[in-house]
Amino acid sequence: MSSLFEQLTTMTVAVCDTGDLNSIKKLTPRDATTNPSLLTAAAQMPEYADVVDGALRWAGAEAKKAAKGDEAQVVGLALDRLSVEFGLRILAIVPGRVSTEVDARLSFDTRKTIEKGRYLIGLYEAAGASRERVLIKIASTWEGIRAAEVLENEGIHCNLTLLFGMHQAIACAEAGVTLISPFVGRILDWHKKAEGRDSYPPAEDPGVVSVTKIYNYYKHHGYKTEVMGASFRNLGEIIELAGCDLLTIAPNFLLELGSQTGTLVRKLDPAAAKAMTIPKLTFDEAGFRAAHEADRMANDKLAEGIAGFSKAIVALEQLLGERYHAMAGQARVGQAAHAFFQAFDLDGDGFITKEEWSGTLAVFMALDTDGDGKITPAEMAAGVGGAFVLAK
Repeated sequence: MSSLFEQLTTMTVAVCDTGDLNSIKKLTPRDATTNPSLLTAAAQMPEYADVVDGALRWAGAEAKKAAKGDEAQVVGLALDRLSVEFGLRILAIVPGRVSTEVDARLSFDTRKTIEKGRYLIGLYEAAGASRERVLIKIASTWEGIRAAEVLENEGIHCNLTLLFGMHQAIACAEAGVTLISPFVGRILDWHKKAEGRDSYPPAEDPGVVSVTKIYNYYKHHGYKTEVMGASFRNLGEIIELAGCDLLTIAPNFLLELGSQTGTLVRKLDPAAAKAMTIPKLTFDEAGFRAAHEADRMANDKLAEGIAGFSKAIVALEQLLGERYHAMAGQARVGQAAHAFFQAFDLDGDGFITKEEWSGTLAVFMALDTDGDGKITPAEMAAGVGGAFVLAK
């Protein structure tokens, strides 16, 4: 009998949610996606030192050409180059597409998001990669959606992330974006905390219900925008969304699906959605902002996600700054790993919980070596290859 993973791939495109090239090689998904926290973790692993150092050397040369050789300029250039370098290596493994994220700190700046999307595509194309194989990943703010609309009209395809509410999904579809990534697990996290519950039956999982509603709306009204469920907390969520256009799944869940057999029932189906009665809605800016303000979960999780990804970028910049100094013989060890830990220890209690973690569950589980649901500074240091000593 075929595995659950094999059955899933007959109805849904499986996307690997990781920055670890070795995991992608092992799992061979069609597409892959990364985010700043995954890149920060991967960049601190010894096996990727050549990728990081190569990005810094390139950035140094580019800054010198522009007569701007200061550290901030080099690190900024290296950050973009590193994202693209990992993307290029992923494209050499997967047959499909890779998502590369725009700096989350630009989430409320339409003009700068457009500029960054164009720049990243330019780097890919200069390296010989087709823009058809790259998705520019942008937060689903009103400003981000407007930027994506411009980029899509220029043939630059976008993946709208940190999506939690129906108003965000509808605005994305109306803007003609290629793909959206509703965050199933983070929706579940919010409802568990808000309602004081430990769990939900898979079919009643708030994240599953949200993605199902979005999928049915899109298929009923004939939108071309693809739905890619993301950020899973358990296997039941994935099974309940079988049939979704795409699902981006952490390596541990992909392996679990591959090891289990049984009958996987298709839960999402375009023909069934077409037969439903679903009224069409539209949102202008005022309506979007009003709907977002009224949706406390979407409001909270979007803000939290942007803050988390922004902190991860700051940590990655500090890591690159350290490596830049080390390459120049001016080692400055310790701050990057310390900043990486602090980026996720939101309440400053010396531990990172699942609720605080903004990366994928697979990375959290890998770092949480004793399985107690918390990451300590020591576990963080060990998990990133021991490359850095946490500063006191």
